[in-house]
Amino acid sequence: MTANGQLPLNLPTSAGLGADDLVVTQINQNAVSFIESWPDWPGPIAILAGPVGVGKSHLAAVWAHMSGATFLPPPTDLSTPIDSGAYCVVEDIEAGNFDDTALFHLINAVRAQNGNLLLTSRSWPGNWGVQLPDLQSRMKLAHLIELEEPDDQLLRGVMIKLFADRQIEVSATVVDYLVLRMERSLACAQDLVEVLDTLAMAQKRAITKPLAADALRQMGLQD
Repeated sequence: MTANGQLPLNLPTSAGLGADDLVVTQINQNAVSFIESWPDWPGPIAILAGPVGVGKSHLAAVWAHMSGATFLPPPTDLSTPIDSGAYCVVEDIEAGNFDDTALFHLINAVRAQNGNLLLTSRSWPGNWGVQLPDLQSRMKLAHLIELEEPDDQLLRGVMIKLFADRQIEVSATVVDYLVLRMERSLACAQDLVEVLDTLAMAQKRAITKPLAADALRQMGLQD
C-alpha cells in the first residue's frame, strides 16, 4: 500500500521472449548460435538440457517463432493419433512424464514431414529412463546442447534488460549488489525485478541498495 493508502497497480509486463531479447554471453553462445542456425540443423531432433532458469524456454520460444513450431505437452496418450505438424517443441521432458512409444511415434511423425522436434529437459537423455530400444536409437542421433547456470555477466545483462523493459533506471552498483546475492537463475532475476518494481512503487522510493536488500529478504535470499 502506498503512503496515501492506495494500492499500487500491478500492471503486467510482457516477458521478452524474442530473439532481440536474448542476452548472449560465453555461457549460452553455443545454444543461441545453434537455434539461429535453423533450418541448417544436423538432424531432425535437438535437445536443450540444463538446470531450471537457464533460458531453455526462451530459446524454444525463439525457435518456435522462426519455424512456426507447435508447443506440445510430453507425449503420454497412445490412444489419440498425434497431429504434430512438421515442427514441434516439447518442454520439460523428464523421467516418468512421457511414454516411450508415444515419444517415438511423435519423432517419426515429425521426421516423415522432414521437420524438426526440439525437446527441453533439466537432465541428460541418458537419465530419462528410456526402455524402448528404437527410442534409445533415436536419442543417440539427437543433437544435444547443454546450457550451464548463468554467470555474473549473463545475470547482469539480463537484470539490466529486465529493468529497461519496465523503464526503470537502476545504477550498475545496485545491479552488481543483486547479482552477488541472488540465485543463479534467470527465473530468479525476473522475480527479483518484479518484487523491486512493486516495492519501489508502493513505497515511492528509488531502487537503491537498501531497497534491494529489502527485496532480497522478502524473497528469502538474505537474512
